[in-house]
Amino acid sequence: MKPIRLSLHAQAQIASRGTSEDEIEEAIRTAEWTPAELQRLECRKNFTFGKEWNGTMYATKQVRSIFVEEDEEIVVVTVYVYYF
Repeated sequence: MKPIRLSLHAQAQIASRGTSEDEIEEAIRTAEWTPAELQRLECRKNFTFGKEWNGTMYATKQVRSIFVEEDEEIVVVTVYVYYF
């Protein structure tokens, strides 16, 4: 199993978008990978949320990771988080 490394950009985004390294890793390890732009890969995983985010209650949080699979590691380029 390859290690997962977050780029500096991804590290800077995780707190402001409301996710964690653990959720990102779980998404990459368990969700289906699909092609993304610029020869990258992406995956999406829904997590039960049931909390307030920016003043609104949401039942579900979706973590969408954009990453590159290299020979020795997986590098997360950026992360998007959707609430619904």
